[in-house]
Amino acid sequence: MNWLDLIGWAGSVVLVWSLLQSRVLRLRALNLVGSLVLVGYNAALEVWPMVGLNIVLSVINIWYLRGMLATRHDEQTYQVVEVGVDDQFLAHTLRVHASDIAQFNPGFGWDPAVGGRSAFLVVTADEVVGVVLSHAESRGVAQIDLDYVTPKFRDFTPGEFVYRRSRLFTERGFHRVVSPPGMVAPYYHRLGFRPEGDSYVLDLPAPPATEPA
Repeated sequence: MNWLDLIGWAGSVVLVWSLLQSRVLRLRALNLVGSLVLVGYNAALEVWPMVGLNIVLSVINIWYLRGMLATRHDEQTYQVVEVGVDDQFLAHTLRVHASDIAQFNPGFGWDPAVGGRSAFLVVTADEVVGVVLSHAESRGVAQIDLDYVTPKFRDFTPGEFVYRRSRLFTERGFHRVVSPPGMVAPYYHRLGFRPEGDSYVLDLPAPPATEPA
């Protein structure tokens, strides 16, 4: 086997590996790499139909990657929907992803009967991509119980849309948000949170004063 064959096999392995990814952004990126490698390999062998096929695949992947990266922080693409803490669809979502939630949020527990709790779903079109659950820990402090992203969107940070809209917390009288303690692979440093112990803290701006009538 010569070096050119090794390149061809490497491109094929990357292409197959990409199809095993559950994360949509990673799938597209790896598929693009594999397709580009196979463009070069087949061009060297002058197998032009395969060159054309892999060029088309590369263009498709670039198109989708461009759209994903351009909209990853777009509030028109990702919407925050507040639901009841005892909402049946919320309960279903938590059940379906229970094992994955436990992996990234060890010790998570949710009792909707306890007062002072809030629940938000982050959605794109009709698909749920994230769940944020919180409760009032103390006066003015919102403790996040769960900040979960579904595997498909794990390369994104949909929870940011909850924190970006600080009114979701300030309207409830909170001036501080605290991330779940011990969360695996936290991303809060990218959203303006500061580390404090084994959690991250976000200080919220004071709500604008209302003028007397």
